[in-house]
Parts: sequence; structure tokens; C-alpha cells
Amino acid sequence: MQSRYRHQSDRRPAGDALGTHDARAGQRPRLARPVSVPPDRHTARWKSYLRDCDSLLDFVEPMQVSGRVTRVAGLVMECVGLRLAVGSACTIPMANGIRVEAEVVGFDGDRLFLMPQSDVEGIVPGSRVFPIEASVPKPGSVAHPRRRPSDRARHLPVGDALLGRVVDGAGRPLDGLGPLGAQHMAPISARPVNPLDRAPITETLDVGVRAINSMLTVGRGQRLGLFAGTGVGKSVLLGMIARYTTADVIVVGLIGERGREVKEFIEQILGPVGRARSAVVAAPADSPPLMRLQGAAYATAIAEHFRDEGKSVLLIMDSLTRYAMAQREIALAIGEPPATKGYPPSVFAKLPVLVERAGNGLEGGGSITAFYTVLSEGDDQQDPIADAARGILDGHIVLDRHLAEAGHYPAIDIEQSISRAMHGITSTPHQHAARRLKQLYSRYQRSRDLISVGAYAPGSDPVLDQAIALHDRIEAFLCQEIPDKVDMQESLTQLTALFE
Repeated sequence: MQSRYRHQSDRRPAGDALGTHDARAGQRPRLARPVSVPPDRHTARWKSYLRDCDSLLDFVEPMQVSGRVTRVAGLVMECVGLRLAVGSACTIPMANGIRVEAEVVGFDGDRLFLMPQSDVEGIVPGSRVFPIEASVPKPGSVAHPRRRPSDRARHLPVGDALLGRVVDGAGRPLDGLGPLGAQHMAPISARPVNPLDRAPITETLDVGVRAINSMLTVGRGQRLGLFAGTGVGKSVLLGMIARYTTADVIVVGLIGERGREVKEFIEQILGPVGRARSAVVAAPADSPPLMRLQGAAYATAIAEHFRDEGKSVLLIMDSLTRYAMAQREIALAIGEPPATKGYPPSVFAKLPVLVERAGNGLEGGGSITAFYTVLSEGDDQQDPIADAARGILDGHIVLDRHLAEAGHYPAIDIEQSISRAMHGITSTPHQHAARRLKQLYSRYQRSRDLISVGAYAPGSDPVLDQAIALHDRIEAFLCQEIPDKVDMQESLTQLTALFE
């Protein structure tokens, strides 16, 4: 056959190969195939589409597999018959048509430990467990194959559609305003940013609170902790920051709070103005521990999406302690031994993973300025979670109960509070004035008992004399009513006027 074709090819007229025709035979010209023709835009798009289809075939399972529930003990279910990675999502259908979603939190041999996202009532021995595949992207929507573990994790809606909305830890609306209609999905567990690629903190962020703007200046991309006991006004202070900040977008994560406080924070403290540019993720105290963990990660993923768009984002997480408690419940339920005050080691490993996702993005990009509230049990600042949070945050603001009981709002203790980024983003006169105010305030507090009983003789200490003379003005400067907004420039002007 090959010899015959080669023989026929040899007998073909030379004019045919050159694209000419024989005028005597009356044949139409036959053009030869060009050596190389650059593909047009339409062809290039189809080739790119087919390449994406070929790469996405790796994410399609050839058959549906399932496992069986063998044990339910407390918060954890055990399953056999599946080989899934930690963090994978599963669903357990029940006889009444309801499906319980769960997540793989550990394994022991062939047994998987599942943590449900809702109540487990109705699950019977031998219930089938089906893995939930990660949503496969549409061809052409990604520039690279989804090969990382975070890309296979659960994806939830993000983007502008969440502004003004309230959702739970699974991305379901809680405000009764209908479906979200989000155009973008993102994994709740993102890869950490290379620290060398982060932009440095060089700009200030106006939060509208005089005591913070002047004494504890916040930088764009900074992560601060709000340390307070219960009932000292931390939610009110967060509401003031969210309402008066100059950030483009606000993301609020209400993790482990009482359900009543969730509605109050949204309607009364945040207000209509703050809510219009805010995305709220609520995982109340009655939610399963997995939903509280997922709610914190989801709120961070929403903030990361806006940061990647080049926006300045304010992330408020209330509270980091409830997040740690949820992880403690899960770790103890799967058999992890307790360590410091009942907290397993995995708790202290997860805290920096969550916090490090906030901060500045790449050079010239957006930023996430984060406030994490930390509950101090019994107003003990040496609580394990509080102590660990101070080491991984870029500053801490301490609210004092005695100041709150005396009607000093916001009850910020400027002696114990510090902003580690303030030195690099403020001017030298500003730093001198803030340091001078703190010295006078501290000197007065140390001699408060002597002054109150009249045991101090004026003139003995010139610094203390000045502190006594300026005490009322300093107290008025550090206090601020909820409806009042004091921007950065006005805060510096009033700070300088104290010593004139």
C-alpha cells in the first residue's frame, strides 16, 4: 500500500503541488496546504478551552463511592469504607429526606472521624456517607489546573453580592433577603502569603475613635487584638470602628456570640450605614463547633477576595477565643490530649494559621486590617488564648473593667495597650505627644490613692503636678460618645492642644 501511494504521488503533476492548474484539462486550481498559518483568535480560544477540559478530567470521579456510619459518640461520627483527606466534606442522607453535612477532622486506620455541621438526630447505624466533590471550575475560568489541597476544599460564595447581607458559616443567607446571586466562589482555606511578598505597613487607617487614632494608631494591614472581659463595651467599640472607618469594605465575623447579640450588633451597633458596605458571617453559640470554625475561615476568605481586588478591607472577628474553644471541642472529641488549661496543642497551631491570612497583600494591592476580640476569663490577661494571641498579633488594645464601671467609654487602658506599627507610620511630634500623655496618665494612676486622701503635697513632683492639672482634660480626651466621629486629623489637633 505504501509503495502504491508513493508511486501515485510521484506521478502527480508538479503544477498541482504548486497550486496551479492545467488549462488544457479545464481543472480548477487545488491550493496546497501552507507550511504554517498562525491561528486566529477564535482557534486559540478553542484550543485553550480543550486544554482546560483535558486538565479538569482529573477531578471527575468515574463512579460514586460511599461509606457507612459505624459509631456516633458525642460530637463525632465514625465512618468506614471511604478514603478521604482531612478537611474533605461529606453528606449523610436520612430517611426523611434531610441531608446532614459533615467534615473529615481525623482518621484512625480505616476509620474516618466526621464532625457534623448540624444535629445528628435521625442518623441510624449503617447510614450511607457520600463524599462531596469540590466544585469543578468551568473551562476557561481558571488559568491553571486545580491541583492544590486548598482548591479541593469547600468553596463558598464571595464578592460584592455579600455586601449588606448576613450569612451563616456555610454561606446560607440568614437575613431573609433571598438568594445571594454571587458570581464568585473561593476556598475557605487559602494558601498562606509569602511574607517576603507582602507590602510593608506604611499608611494609617482612620477608625474614627480619638483614643485609638492618637494613642494607638492603626496601620493598613495591621492585625490587632481587642482584649476584654465580658460586659466592658467591646461590641460597642467594634461598632464605632466599623461605622466610622475609612476602609472600603467591612467584613464582620460573629463567631460563638449569643444570638441576641448578633441581631443587636447588626441593627443597632453597626447601623444601616455600616451594614451597607459590610458582609456579616454569623455562627452563633448554638452552632456546632465545626460551623464556628468554618465561619471564621469563611469571613477571612471574603476579606481575602476583596483584598485581591485591591480594596482596603476591615476585618472584625468577634471573637478569637470562641474560635479557639470550638477547635478545643473538636480536638478533645477525637481524642487529642489536653495541654494548657484544657486546650490541646492543635488550638495553638490553628490560631496563627487564621491570623496570618490577614494583612497586606502584594505591592500595590489591597490590605486587610483585622481586629480580633479576645475574651479574658475573669479579666485575667494571662489566659492561655490571650497570651498566645499577644504573640501573633501586631498590637493589642486592652479594655479595663474599672474604667467601664466608672463610666469611662471606650474603656481603653492606654497603659497596657500598644500598637507595634505606630512607630513606623506616625510623625515624630505625634509620637512625642502620645508618649507625654501616657506618662502623665500613668503617673496620676500610680499616685491616685495619695491624691484622693490628700496625702500628696503639691510641688513635691513637678510631673505629677502637671498630671493633676491636666487629668480632667486627659479624661475628657480619652472618652468619646457613640454618635461622635473624630477623624485622624482632628484627633492629632486635639492631642496637641492638650499641652498648649
